[in-house]
Amino acid sequence: MNFNLSQIPDRVPQPRMSGLTMVMDKGLSIQEVHNFLSVCKPHVDIVKLGFGTSFVTPNLREKIDVYHSYGIPIYFGGTLFEAFLVRNQFDDYIAVCKDYGISYMEVSDGSITIPHAEKCGYIEKLTRHGTVLSEVGSKDAAHIIPPYKWIELMQAELQAGSTYVIAEAREAGNVGIYRGSGEVREGLVQEILTQIPGEKIIWEAPQKAQQLYFIELLGCNANLGNIAPYEVIPLETMRIGLRGDTFNLFLSKESQH
Repeated sequence: MNFNLSQIPDRVPQPRMSGLTMVMDKGLSIQEVHNFLSVCKPHVDIVKLGFGTSFVTPNLREKIDVYHSYGIPIYFGGTLFEAFLVRNQFDDYIAVCKDYGISYMEVSDGSITIPHAEKCGYIEKLTRHGTVLSEVGSKDAAHIIPPYKWIELMQAELQAGSTYVIAEAREAGNVGIYRGSGEVREGLVQEILTQIPGEKIIWEAPQKAQQLYFIELLGCNANLGNIAPYEVIPLETMRIGLRGDTFNLFLSKESQH
């Protein structure tokens, strides 16, 4: 850090397994990736090339190489996995990941229906090729999954080999663990946490109020995902009490007088 301040909470140091910031790249140019990482690299743990953007991104290989040159793991959005799967091209998906040097893979079923045992089978197969993140929750706002089911699905996917389970919210943060308004389904989140370790869950939290909720609930090392590139530094300040929303969160009682 640039100067000394007492009472700053301890962030897990990189490379970290908890306290993750997962960034969603929806189409940054190669120059923008350089600019973004020149400032944000110490605070970025994983980058997702959102939904199917990697299919239409020019100079994709060069872009991935830039991320890798900064030591940042990359993965393709789960929608791309589903696009390959629905076309019976699962083996092609593995080949594409290998070809582009992608060792993180997301298994999701937000856009298509996959029997859960089958989904767990894909997770098991992909663990032979890299680190698997699996997403739980539907992109369909009308499809409400009860808390016990979230827990069952997450447990089974972790058992199948997922390193993390991702709690679905979409890029807008208005489905899954959130209501249409973006408000957190608090009962659902707290029930999930009675059975699933918090460090194994990446909470998609694109909105500031959602990020704040999880920092207040779980502390500065909550795993947060779908963060916009330009929100990484503001999020890091919120994590450590250097933004108005969390200013008093980590101060001792004496300091607050």
